[in-house]
Amino acid sequence: QVQLVESGGGLVQAGDSLRLSCAASGRTFSTEVMGWFRQPPEKEREFVAAIIWNGVNTYYGDSVKGRFTISRDNAKNTVYLQMNSLKPEDTAIYYCASGPYVRTMFHEYNYWGQGTQVTVSS
Repeated sequence: QVQLVESGGGLVQAGDSLRLSCAASGRTFSTEVMGWFRQPPEKEREFVAAIIWNGVNTYYGDSVKGRFTISRDNAKNTVYLQMNSLKPEDTAIYYCASGPYVRTMFHEYNYWGQGTQVTVSS
């Protein structure tokens, strides 16, 4: 069993930056692929970013490439999502997830956090 707890969400203005954190416990965090997804209001959950166990390879959804950066600190069992140049369309609930493989569909991850709200005003 893996427990994931997101934090760092909030209300910001367009152009601002925000860093989300996801603290993991329960299993061997350092071997897991970690991902971030988001669900805008009245829309489906979408892939944001993923990072493999050693942090060497990262993957991003097209809408966030060049603005968001995923990273991890295995010593702290934490994965981060640095979000820069935020736009109103980035408004969503952000979820972190863990699983054995890099996937872009949320149902292919095994464990999920409860989510953290990010709201970007124009």
